[in-house]
Amino acid sequence: MDDYLGQTVFSDPGDLDADALPTDPGQLVALVRGLIIHRLEGPRFGYDIPRDRLHEDAESRYVTEILRILRERRDVPLTEARAPRERFVGTCRDFSLLLCSLLRATGTPARIRGGFATYFVADFLEDHWVTEYRLPDGSWRLVDPQVLHPSYEPPFDPLDVPRDRFLVAADVWRGCREGRIDPARCGFHSVDRLRGLWLVRARLLQDLAALSGVEPLPWDGWGPRQILDDASLTDADLARTDTLARDGGPVSVPDAITSYTTYDGVRQITLRRSSPPA
Repeated sequence: MDDYLGQTVFSDPGDLDADALPTDPGQLVALVRGLIIHRLEGPRFGYDIPRDRLHEDAESRYVTEILRILRERRDVPLTEARAPRERFVGTCRDFSLLLCSLLRATGTPARIRGGFATYFVADFLEDHWVTEYRLPDGSWRLVDPQVLHPSYEPPFDPLDVPRDRFLVAADVWRGCREGRIDPARCGFHSVDRLRGLWLVRARLLQDLAALSGVEPLPWDGWGPRQILDDASLTDADLARTDTLARDGGPVSVPDAITSYTTYDGVRQITLRRSSPPA
């Protein structure tokens, strides 16, 4: 992942004809917004999402699977408008990964970033994923395809998310450890047990894994010990995570991981290490 232009196993779009896509990042953000509906967005679109799509779609960790589902629902070019029922039902990670894939496919270096957004709930850092792409001058810009919709009304341009409105996980970890951020106000505001320093640590490991070429689902975990609450964090865990937050990765992800998926329960997953044949 030296330049973030090459595809990973996760972002690889397979046999997609990239020549038919726009190359402008802003146009690609709008395109992705029209291909995915977040699994909590049904009321925003007046669409009662079928229950099977709520979990089957969101378990599609590879872009090839996202594109397959989109073709099954309506086999037309990605640039054509879709009704909500014809879209992929995903999460913020899926918006971010599909955009990352299309940016890379059309010549723009990109990566997904795990962290926390300040723009969903007041005085709360909501667990979230966005896309980051490289500008011609070498700098990086954050974009949030999910909130590029009139119903969100973020107080900024979703095509240029300020760094103080979306904080990458390492910055949040350091803020928590230095006493500037309350870990209890980090995570998922609607689920009390999905908050805390342990979750900030989990997102930091996932963010570094994504930067290292393994773009995980939000509920993936790995390692000899699964840490699911603050009480399980040892002094050694804290020290190791302090180092990662300061120095970065790379982070090595094993072939076998644990998926703490919402609908299907805890499962062991073996990750692909190569893309399937076209």
